[in-house]
Parts: sequence; C-alpha cells; structure tokens
Amino acid sequence: MSMLSEFKTFAMRGNVIDLAVGVVIGGAFGKIVTSLVDQIIMPPIGWITGGVDFSRLKWVIKPADDSDPTHKVAEVAIQYGAFINTVVQFLIIAFVIFLVVKGINRLSRKQEEAPAAPPADVVLLTEIRDLLKNRQ
Repeated sequence: MSMLSEFKTFAMRGNVIDLAVGVVIGGAFGKIVTSLVDQIIMPPIGWITGGVDFSRLKWVIKPADDSDPTHKVAEVAIQYGAFINTVVQFLIIAFVIFLVVKGINRLSRKQEEAPAAPPADVVLLTEIRDLLKNRQ
C-alpha cells in the first residue's frame, strides 16, 4: 500500500473528520469566549474593583529606556492581568465543556443492566445459612 493511499485511508476515517470539525469549532468558540471575557465579564469586575483594567495590570521589572534614540531598551514586565484574563477564559471553556459532556452522557446513558442471578450453589449456600440462623 502506497503512502498516499495509507494517508487517504487515515484521513477519511470518521474519527479524524470529527476531530477536524471539533478543532475548527473549538477555535471559533475560543474567540467567542475571549470576547466574552475581555469585553463583557472583566469590565464590570474592573469597575467593581475601582476601575482596574485587568488586561493592563503588570509588574515592571525594568522600565523602557528611550533616552538614547540610537539604543532603545524595551520594557521588561510580567503581565499578570493578561494571565488573569486567560485563567477566566479557561474556566469558562472548561465549565462549558463539562456541561456538554454531562449532557451527552445524560442523552447516551444506557439502561443499567439488571444484576445477574447468582449461581445455584450460591443460592443453596445462602438458604442453608439462613436456616442455620433461624435455628438458633
């Protein structure tokens, strides 16, 4: 089997197609969640906390130096506000995925199988045990 036909067989499997669709939808969903967090959730949180814009929060380790036009030094900073936004985005995505999986599990829940009847020897031993218990 040639490499091209092997690849065609691999790419046409249902799981690969489903995965590709999931990745595309996931990318679009990620953009929606980013917009939700940046433009809807974080502004009220910033307003509640006194007008703080979380996306601009940072800890400057070394400030930028523009005093010498021939040798500019960029600012070195830890942007923890952007990290907070990303964590909020992750929590939203994780919660939505949890709800989707929970819904799928509820829809595809199979009827629980009735427990199998115990073997005849176990039934006999149980009856003997019960008879001996009642004698005492």
